[in-house]
Amino acid sequence: MSWKTLDDMDLNAKRVLVRVDINVPVEGGRVTDATRIERIAPTVEDILSKGGRPILIAHFGRPKGKVVLDLSLRIVIPALEKALGHSVRLIETLDGAENLTAEAEAAEVLLLENIRFYPGEEANDPDFAARLAALGDIYCNDAFSAAHRAHASTTGIAHLMPSCAGRLMQAELEALEAALSHPKRPVAAVVGGAKVSTKLDLLSNLVEKVDSLVIGGGMANTFLAAQGLHVGKSLCEHDMAATAREIMTKAAAEGCEIILPADIVVAREFAENAASETLAVHLCPDDAMILDAGPQSVRRVAQVLDGARTLIWNGPLGAFEISPFDTATNEAARHAAERTRAGQLISVAGGGDTVAALNRAGAAEDFTYISTAGGAFLEWMEGKDLPGVAALKG
Repeated sequence: MSWKTLDDMDLNAKRVLVRVDINVPVEGGRVTDATRIERIAPTVEDILSKGGRPILIAHFGRPKGKVVLDLSLRIVIPALEKALGHSVRLIETLDGAENLTAEAEAAEVLLLENIRFYPGEEANDPDFAARLAALGDIYCNDAFSAAHRAHASTTGIAHLMPSCAGRLMQAELEALEAALSHPKRPVAAVVGGAKVSTKLDLLSNLVEKVDSLVIGGGMANTFLAAQGLHVGKSLCEHDMAATAREIMTKAAAEGCEIILPADIVVAREFAENAASETLAVHLCPDDAMILDAGPQSVRRVAQVLDGARTLIWNGPLGAFEISPFDTATNEAARHAAERTRAGQLISVAGGGDTVAALNRAGAAEDFTYISTAGGAFLEWMEGKDLPGVAALKG
């Protein structure tokens, strides 16, 4: 590892500035999913147990450098205190952070108000970063999900003081390095979703790194069409056909096998329990939509998983949100989970739809690691340097 962790730092009696991601969904004045909050608990507990004083830095929504009362972090404090098991004090201004009151000094954990209320944050203003750095002795980044942003609290501050990765950041980096940088081979990837155009960099990088690439979802239709197959009224980027062929040519040159659906599940309407039929891939009717991969395709994916030691998963294989078009995603995910549970596969997954799909399949808990980082996860998989990670390397 080229970056330090909390184990490398002397935290006793130190003020530790901790960049966290607690940008959680809120409805009716309360947090509806505290997963991101719960995942920072090990870092905060570690700092406290080693005599440190955690000062949390976080964003919430997109206030764009202005104070927006509806985007105050005050709303997350009850969920934060529950997850951490410690009292949390909100510091409403930087002036307040620089001149703490007796009540604030007594709190176990401090939380700075929404860092994106300040224009200097997203501008990565050096003076603003210096002002933040002056609040602490050590910087700890535990927000991998914000690591693809070159902001003051993710990169600027890291260059100004001793810095390390928090436990969540550490787990994320170790999982991703195990999956892509130093994987056990063979390596398989499952990439699905609606559009090829949004995952060009990802596909281009993966064909250089993996042995087998399963393509599903709407983007598989684009690859099928690029091979001259009819896809009816399916979601398909016909203008990306040449690009799809280029990716297939590159994969062949790199020794990466691309697996596309061999059979398809089609319907005339996109609706729950719509009438559907399973056909060979070349028999899609002109008036139908491909909404899932068929059983023959699922068996082929299972064969790929059986031969793999490492799996990277991003995106569903079909319209997983509605039955029966969730079948391929569910069955493949459960097979990957079973192989992982048996100790035969290292499985790493990430991306918004991916997490939802694996949860729906009941497979998420058995995957080796599931990233909630979204954009940062994708950029890492695309082979890009993330500013927030690079800054920790000093």
